[in-house]
Amino acid sequence: MEHSKSIQVVLAEDGRPARILLERDLPVSGRVMVSVKSGKGAVDAPRESDYDQALLDLKIPAFGRVESFHRRSEDEEGDVGDSDLLLLSAEGKMEQRLTAADIEPEAYDFLTKPLRSSELSALIRQAEAVKTEETVASILERAPGIGSHNAPVLGESPAMVRLLQLVERIASSTATVLLQGETGAGKGMVSRLIHELSSRREARFVAINCSAFQDQLLESELFGHEKGSFTGAVTAKKGLFEVADQGTLFLDEVAEMTPSMQAKLLQVLDNGELRRVGGTSARRVNARIIAATNKDLRKEVDAGTFREDLLFRLNVVTLTVPPLRKRSEEIPQLVEAFLRRFQGRGLPAKHISESAMHLLQSYSWPGNVRELANTIEGLLLLVPGDVIHPEDLPQNIRPTLRDSREIQTVVVPVPLTDVERLHIERTLRYTEGRKAPAARLLGIDVKTLTKKIRDYEIELPA
Repeated sequence: MEHSKSIQVVLAEDGRPARILLERDLPVSGRVMVSVKSGKGAVDAPRESDYDQALLDLKIPAFGRVESFHRRSEDEEGDVGDSDLLLLSAEGKMEQRLTAADIEPEAYDFLTKPLRSSELSALIRQAEAVKTEETVASILERAPGIGSHNAPVLGESPAMVRLLQLVERIASSTATVLLQGETGAGKGMVSRLIHELSSRREARFVAINCSAFQDQLLESELFGHEKGSFTGAVTAKKGLFEVADQGTLFLDEVAEMTPSMQAKLLQVLDNGELRRVGGTSARRVNARIIAATNKDLRKEVDAGTFREDLLFRLNVVTLTVPPLRKRSEEIPQLVEAFLRRFQGRGLPAKHISESAMHLLQSYSWPGNVRELANTIEGLLLLVPGDVIHPEDLPQNIRPTLRDSREIQTVVVPVPLTDVERLHIERTLRYTEGRKAPAARLLGIDVKTLTKKIRDYEIELPA
């Protein structure tokens, strides 16, 4: 996967000691530092590359007034107006601050010497956070349909911003896309975003979960059928390939297809033609395919359960949706979005206490964003007060003191099967014995969960 470019900072400072200090402290956290000694250098430096932030001394030689930096904005090569401008001065007098404001009213901030690197780093992080928000907002502005769909999983963590930038880059093509990621991480939302950003946005976006149908039904759903082709086929029916013609077809859980269905899918992808079940004539279809899986398809190929030629056909572009535990900084944003969403459906208004939010961010979320959404909905239904406290959270998110002591005092590691059985029991208690939501939270299907309940002799909660 290609990563987004690093944060670019250009430093204009004529004092050698100060410049050496800043050159040492700033190139961290993915920032790239380029330093110059004059105002002319500050104007010329970005000609070779676009810089996110400019750190300028008000009185460096050959610079004059700060707005001369914006001479580049009049050039055809680019516009430095998108850079955050931080101004430096040798003195911190109020009149100089006011003068700087007159010279450059759009400056992000005004700093005085001697400069503390911690202060500067904090300001740069703030400017970076603003840019991140602007990046996500600019992408979502062009996909207005996203806001009306399920969970808002498109957060502002570095991992998600990199993913969104890649989505933006590949959306305009017609290439087949393979989305990888754990169950509930947001692959469906990313697939819809790709469609919304593409030239096919005016046509249909059609989604199907391949694990929900047996072979014959899945073939009929995808390719359609003719009247009388099987019992119950009283009329002819278009398949989803035809429904999504000129649009996008999202094949979720594609790894669950049988080898027979994989072969039929490959044939359609290769020649763009299909035959309905019971039909004899070929029909041309032009739907962009986005496939998703929570499995490692290369391992599935090695195990003989997935066709290698189909894998080659699907992974023209492969994107990985990171699990929620790797972007926990998004959890407060997601929680607030879920609170608004469920309150808009008539559930009571509540907010999360700071200590409860800390526990939510510390939890691993094996069911990812889907589990978080289910948890917030349950809390709105069950918690009586206006504020959700740590003691209101489900037991699996809020381990008791006794549980913590037990974990700390264990000398001999317990078998993995015991850990799995305990986690299944806790999940079933959380869902009050309901298998379907428990299976979704655990990231497995109901049949697998039922087998594990039987094998581990787990008693369902009353």
